[in-house]
Amino acid sequence: MPFAYYDRLPAGRQRIYDRSDAIVELPLPPGPDVAPVIAAIAAGLEADRETAVQRACQQLIDDLTRRFGVPSLRVKVYATRPSGDWGELHGMYLPEDAGQRAVVEVWMRTAQKQKVVAPRTFLRTVLHELCHHLDYELYKLPETFHTEGFYKRESHLLVQLAGPPPAKKGQATGGEASPSTRTGTRGAKAHSNS
Repeated sequence: MPFAYYDRLPAGRQRIYDRSDAIVELPLPPGPDVAPVIAAIAAGLEADRETAVQRACQQLIDDLTRRFGVPSLRVKVYATRPSGDWGELHGMYLPEDAGQRAVVEVWMRTAQKQKVVAPRTFLRTVLHELCHHLDYELYKLPETFHTEGFYKRESHLLVQLAGPPPAKKGQATGGEASPSTRTGTRGAKAHSNS
């Protein structure tokens, strides 16, 4: 579906965008049960313990990068989301740079109300940033975009790891809609795609 941002991209970047958009699933390779790790993330959030959340997130990301056969990532968990007139930053992906391992940064608390983020929302943010890494390392895309396909891959991975979202009253369970979260990438290979 054409839109102003896409129309302004040079033809080469449009081709990258289209490649990303065409990939709509992210099948999870076999591996150990991640339910205990996801439960540890939720428990760490509930206890408001950054170190416990970071340790569990690192364990999850280590498992997933091994399964997908991509370079490992370092996870950093911080307390309160940065914010400005542009909104709140939920997560950030920093690609590998000068031999330094790529990094995923995520925040546990909302900026406005200082409320700990719901576990599923937090997990989605972690996986969102992992998906940027997979764009570069698994799909070998020279750039990572927030395409519809990108959000479908993110949701597909989330459902495989955490199950379908709880149904709201009077609503059947189905695919997850993409969140209106603010995430970003920065670094030599990346651009701001928040």
